[in-house]
Amino acid sequence: MRYDIPMNNLRTYGHQPFNIAIIHGGPGAPGEMAPVARKLASDSGVQEPLQTVNSVDGQVEELKDVLEKYGDSPLILIGFSWGAWLCYILTARYPSLVKKLILVSSGPFEEKEVLSLLSALNSRGIMRNGFVRFGELMNKADSFSPLPYVTGGLESNPDIYQKVWTEAGKMRSSGELLQLGNKIQCPVVAIHGDYDPHPAAGVREPLSHVLKDFRFILLEKCGHRPWFERYAQEIFYNTLRREISLARG
Repeated sequence: MRYDIPMNNLRTYGHQPFNIAIIHGGPGAPGEMAPVARKLASDSGVQEPLQTVNSVDGQVEELKDVLEKYGDSPLILIGFSWGAWLCYILTARYPSLVKKLILVSSGPFEEKEVLSLLSALNSRGIMRNGFVRFGELMNKADSFSPLPYVTGGLESNPDIYQKVWTEAGKMRSSGELLQLGNKIQCPVVAIHGDYDPHPAAGVREPLSHVLKDFRFILLEKCGHRPWFERYAQEIFYNTLRREISLARG
């Protein structure tokens, strides 16, 4: 059952209380986490905030407002790709809002890992294409054994992607992004595929030095979107449910 709230930046699934929030990537790719939200909604009320602002600070404040107004704080935050960074930043700035942070397929937290990622993307012909084509190719190149891809029914926004990613990249280059981890108080779990072009070491190693309570889970035969992976989908959902259960005690 869907519980609709009259906002253009929030979709909800299941029943109140909405104490889980699932945050999409991109930046500017709203709706891509809808399949995960629907799956988890059989057990819990789930929010799917949609980021509409074209700045890092703007997206953090937008997300904070939605979580405070409609969520049951403290929440379990599940952030995918860029959404993992966004949740990480929000959790550092507003620790009382978050009970547990789950990072799914996060980008690397240090600049030294980025060159290898860009090299991999260029070798697959991805960086030479437009934004829409970029997304199509990424879905294929990021996957180990993909199931049919289902969109979230919303259009991607290249303006948000360009502006937010430019700011976020500078935060990573300066070290500001990683150091925010020193302010995070809740448990953090990172879930990452072994075939994800974002290097697993670029998430596991930096975060293990700045987070007080951190675990890293590597999924085998898994690319960037675990919920569309033939061999990893079931274990991904089982892992999410287990981590949610642990957070609730």
